[in-house]
Amino acid sequence: MSALHFDLSDRDFWARPMSEREEAFERLRARDTPAFFEEPEMAFAPRGPGYHALVRHADILEASRNPEVFCSGDGGATNIPDMPAEFAEYFGSMINMDDPRHARLRRIVSRAFTPKMIKQFESDVEAAAAAIVDDLLVKSSGCDFVTEVAARLPLKIICDMMGIPERDYQFVFDRSNIILGGFDPEYTGGELDQLAVRLLNAGMELQQLVQDLAAHRADNPTNDLISSLVNANIDGERLTMQELGSFFILLVVAGNETTRNAISHGLRLLTENPDQRALWLEDVDGRAPGAIEEIVRLASPVNFMRRKVTRDVEMNGNLYRKGDKAVLFYWAANRDESVFTDARRFDITRHPNPHVGYGGPGPHFCLGAHLARREITVMFRELLRRVSHIEGGEPDRLHSSFINGIKHMECSF
Repeated sequence: MSALHFDLSDRDFWARPMSEREEAFERLRARDTPAFFEEPEMAFAPRGPGYHALVRHADILEASRNPEVFCSGDGGATNIPDMPAEFAEYFGSMINMDDPRHARLRRIVSRAFTPKMIKQFESDVEAAAAAIVDDLLVKSSGCDFVTEVAARLPLKIICDMMGIPERDYQFVFDRSNIILGGFDPEYTGGELDQLAVRLLNAGMELQQLVQDLAAHRADNPTNDLISSLVNANIDGERLTMQELGSFFILLVVAGNETTRNAISHGLRLLTENPDQRALWLEDVDGRAPGAIEEIVRLASPVNFMRRKVTRDVEMNGNLYRKGDKAVLFYWAANRDESVFTDARRFDITRHPNPHVGYGGPGPHFCLGAHLARREITVMFRELLRRVSHIEGGEPDRLHSSFINGIKHMECSF
């Protein structure tokens, strides 16, 4: 391939083998200036003016540190075309905002995600992971690791934190798959012209679920996160019901999908690198922090976020004009050879490991990073200690430009 023979906006590019995608981004990083691409065609949004593809680690760090210049709120961060107005009601949460609105919302909800608060959930995470492995061990043969192991832990923890009853777990799981299903026919139904309707319906249904619970919790509070948020009054500020609904969608979708994919990628990496599995087994707890960061680096569950330039600016020798779009490809930055020695290699002892798997520095760094690290750590501790030589088969990858997902993966043990 050459830089002239692939297009990041082409849906087919994201169905190519991973080795080809790695080569494409390697060639993009070698360019003197960021490549410029036409925007993808979307049934629910007009085609915009195109975008600069930021694929180098240094560019993503610099753009992330300057949110007043590379903003998230003008058209949204989670899509390359500008988000239609009707989508904002369901998907217009913090991730698609700038300060001061972003700071206000983050200030209200962030108290639930401090390391101190996450520590309170440690026993819940450990019990849930142990129960999942208990169920795995009674199986006579392998199973779909994604749906029966990797997806179950983050889904249960997020739903339990929010106070979502167990009967609604599958409902939440299915709707989050639709929202982050990309172009994949398993989730789009194969009819891309109907994608906007499916997305809006999934958002509406999740928002209705949490708003119904919030209305009840307002008068009958418990110790769950919905009760805390609906009754929160921080410096005189409260969440509106619409803000609560949008935050819930962000939380269940991001909290489920990203951690699920990190765990799934992690098993595949250990299967492909038995030397690293053996190294981790020598000191399961001691090597866990480095192993988890390396899994997140190579998994990079979120491929990109988009920014819009608010004024003419020069960054790392390149000029960006007001109104330009810049797409921050975290997956590519996490393989930047100028930062990571032998960047494609899985090395659980890699240090330092300044990956951007949780986003770049700045106000949009992942709010749930502490919780995600804890869940991945506990899940692999249970697997490594209790399951004899578990292996992940060939992954069935999600057809998406936004999420580096694994839909299904058979495991054996």
